[in-house]
Amino acid sequence: MNTPIRRLSVFALILIGILMLNITWIQGFQADSIRADPLNRRTYSERLSEPRGPIQVAGENVAFSENVSPEGEPARYQREYTGGGLYTPIVGSFRTYGASGVEDTENTLLDGSDDRLAVRNFRDIITGREPEGAQVQLTLDPEVQEAGYEAFAGLGGKNGAAVAIDPNTGAVLGAVSYPSYDANEVVSITDLEDATNNYVALENDPAKPLLNRALNERYPPGSTFKVVTAAAAIETLDAGPDSTMDAPDRLSLGHDLPNATPGGTCNGGQPDTLAHSIQISCNTSMANWAIEMGGTALSEQATKFGFNPPEGEELEIPLGVTPSFAPPEEDRNILGRAGIGQSNVEATPLQMAMVAAGVANDGEVMRPYVVDSVRDSDLSVITQTSPESYSQAVSASTAQDLTEMMVLVTGEGGSGTNAAIPNVQVAGKTGTAETGTESTHNWFIGFAPADDPQVAVAVVVEFGGGSGNELAAPIARQMMEAVVQ
Repeated sequence: MNTPIRRLSVFALILIGILMLNITWIQGFQADSIRADPLNRRTYSERLSEPRGPIQVAGENVAFSENVSPEGEPARYQREYTGGGLYTPIVGSFRTYGASGVEDTENTLLDGSDDRLAVRNFRDIITGREPEGAQVQLTLDPEVQEAGYEAFAGLGGKNGAAVAIDPNTGAVLGAVSYPSYDANEVVSITDLEDATNNYVALENDPAKPLLNRALNERYPPGSTFKVVTAAAAIETLDAGPDSTMDAPDRLSLGHDLPNATPGGTCNGGQPDTLAHSIQISCNTSMANWAIEMGGTALSEQATKFGFNPPEGEELEIPLGVTPSFAPPEEDRNILGRAGIGQSNVEATPLQMAMVAAGVANDGEVMRPYVVDSVRDSDLSVITQTSPESYSQAVSASTAQDLTEMMVLVTGEGGSGTNAAIPNVQVAGKTGTAETGTESTHNWFIGFAPADDPQVAVAVVVEFGGGSGNELAAPIARQMMEAVVQ
């Protein structure tokens, strides 16, 4: 064999070896990641011949499969959704080119491929029964969800989010993200081009309807964070509702910090009690409380409520939740503003609902969850979520002090009177968060009834202007009323 042919043969063998190594690498080591890749259509399209299980709210299907094939042709199932954009941020959508929300996190249970359904699947093969996915039952309360969604719809184009939690269990009763979208517009398998175009339009929409603001958008929480600051003052400085702190009409924190209260004063410029500072949302005294306790104490208290999760331990409900942050600050000016929910403090609406729920539940924060149970097609239980403690954020006595101060907020002379419910004692805290623009975010957190909490809420209205009492508090009130009345 002459030299050129020998070289060509060796080169060909090398290429074959590289090809074999590549195939081995893909099939042996990358198979799982490729299978899970959201751009892999086969993961979704190969299941169109089998009906997915339904997703239910209060026993009613909010997502289910329909056979859209003409009579006589093999079955092809398309997802159908009820409620327009009401449940989409949580339920998500199942498309031939991807999935989101619960449709994604519970995919293997819904499509029947989960190992926990292996016995059922084997039985179906033996009996010739048509396979069907499991049904997923959510914790959402339709009245709470509707109250929040319709309230946002009535704001005339304002975006935002609202979360309601059962403080005793952590069950998510409502998770509103506005604007939303109708999942039916992006799931068609008979007109895939139109469905794809609709999804691309949603991706390019500046209002971000695909974004779940309740779980995945961080905002400066503004004065709602004063509940955390007050908790830290009680826990670390042995303060109480009647403890006082300097409350000048203006406080120099690099630039003058004015008070957000009517008249621009908390107590005529004199030291103010912690209770009164929470009631009227005094900026300068709460900033001074933060400076007094130090950045580490404030950050550690926030961490106990759910802020600053360690990397790899981010919250899942089972949808992924964007972490909230309240880092330890050393600079006096930054720390003072952190004490009133500004500077580097950022929180999701779910996180602030956890703060309210922790206070409501004697200081114990329960781990939030939105999937109540998963049942087989014969209604036998596959999984059942049990309430689980996330942390003991504060002592029961501190929680009681915070509750009494938060009740003052919704009463006469408080900053959150629009959250008051007739004949029901409501604990709350307003927030007005600076955004770097002329318009502020409106916030409200709270729970009701204050003496026997059944629901804790957090509401944020993006660029609402004014105070949290004007736009956010009424939404919170309507969601709480859906539970307590």
